[in-house]
Amino acid sequence: MVNSNNDQGVVQGQRQGKYGGGTSPLHWRGSVAILHKSFKGRFKPVRYGQCWVFAGVMSSCSSLLGCLGILTWVVSGRNLSVDKYMDSFGWTLEDLMEDSMWWNFHVWNESWFVRQDLGPAYNGWQVLDATPREESESVFRCGPASVTAIREGDAHLAHDSPSVFVEVNVDYITWLWNEDEARSVCPQTLSTEKIGRCLRTKAVGSDSCVDITSLYKYLEKERQMYSKTMKKLLRVKASGRRAQVHSVGSHGLWHDDLLEPANKPSITGKFKVLEPPMLGHDLRRVLCLANLASWVQWVQVTILYTHKTVAEILHESHAVKLGLEEDKNIPIAISYSQYKEDLTEDKKILLAAVYLVTKGEKLLVEKDITLEDFIAIKVLGPAAVGVEVMVVNPLSERVQDCMLMVEGSGLLQGQLSINVPSLQPQERASVQFNIIPSKSGPRQLQVDLVSSHFPDIKVFVIIYVATAKLWAMGGQEWRRCPLFSSCPPLCPSHMGARRSGFQSCFSFCPTL
Repeated sequence: MVNSNNDQGVVQGQRQGKYGGGTSPLHWRGSVAILHKSFKGRFKPVRYGQCWVFAGVMSSCSSLLGCLGILTWVVSGRNLSVDKYMDSFGWTLEDLMEDSMWWNFHVWNESWFVRQDLGPAYNGWQVLDATPREESESVFRCGPASVTAIREGDAHLAHDSPSVFVEVNVDYITWLWNEDEARSVCPQTLSTEKIGRCLRTKAVGSDSCVDITSLYKYLEKERQMYSKTMKKLLRVKASGRRAQVHSVGSHGLWHDDLLEPANKPSITGKFKVLEPPMLGHDLRRVLCLANLASWVQWVQVTILYTHKTVAEILHESHAVKLGLEEDKNIPIAISYSQYKEDLTEDKKILLAAVYLVTKGEKLLVEKDITLEDFIAIKVLGPAAVGVEVMVVNPLSERVQDCMLMVEGSGLLQGQLSINVPSLQPQERASVQFNIIPSKSGPRQLQVDLVSSHFPDIKVFVIIYVATAKLWAMGGQEWRRCPLFSSCPPLCPSHMGARRSGFQSCFSFCPTL
């Protein structure tokens, strides 16, 4: 119903960053525009979507479930990835990762209902994932998988429990390709803590986040449960990620080895932040190397700045001598001019350092950098009368043709487009506009700063709209303007403000 892979659903997926003939998944500001486009296009699949788009559309469609008393919400999790392959220069080998999952985060839905097929022990929240990643019984779908079954390690149960279990539990393994005659790969790092962290959903009645990780796993005995479940999955002929687990074994790593962390290296390294990474600014980092051995070691360090396979931004190499148990820092700098042409919409840059120790030991250090941006919204005067948006040109060059795209359910009818004046380097500008709410209560106003010079900058604010009050005149009840307290009770411009159509008079209010 949501993805278009099998049944001509609402959204067509696209993961490769090529969005010709459609809209980038990052440019959608809500599911309303997607559903309208689907309707106007006679229900042809809307291009394009990724996990957060599929989950948002499914959440909107799940309003029908809400009418039936079935609760539904959106869940997000960080660092969903399995089996990453890199060469000795830090490049990601995409051809070896065709069947491997790779996201910095993933988004899915949960619904609450009874599981008569599995038994009462599995009633409650069920995972529904509309993102078309793999087939389940010849259909691109996932779920409903019981959250209780995932937590208890019962990943052998029907409806894609193995896939969901892997999404939130599997280990993250980095493999390093060796350019030798055997052309072998060897595991470099095995992280047991990168997957399935910070599983969150929106709190009921507020915009704060609720951590629900404990509903998916026992944090205090996570490794024991993982070992038990993975051994069970390797014995059971199940769909999902079983084939992926076998592919790891085909590279010479026994299945039981997947349950244990990698050997401790003689040298460690990590990236440290010197200053916040701001969009349009130069980036400054430090690679900290530490010799854990009691002897002197020479290290050849290769540092690569890239974004997966988009482009190589900078490539540099250093020879470092480390004394016994000595620490050394390698400064890292990358200018805006070096990365601006290859910056992708998610504003992420990958730092990778491969270091070769004199004894032949190879190690890899990675760091994802997300560039920060600045845009602020301020509500002026009474609730939702006026709005001020403060924008900043983050670049060191003049920017023009910027535009604010504004929308909000119950605040605006459709989408508002506002031209932003040309901005000099680092210049700030204030853009003010008025809105006429049609619904009271807390409403969300979304603002996107769109420019061809940098990826979209998004922000939102919650606006509390007062409820319209009733007042009497001539024996009839009239609605008083809920926004403009300066209007007198008998303001002539409000003569049309009957219950049946009070909104239309606001555009004639003299206080505007």
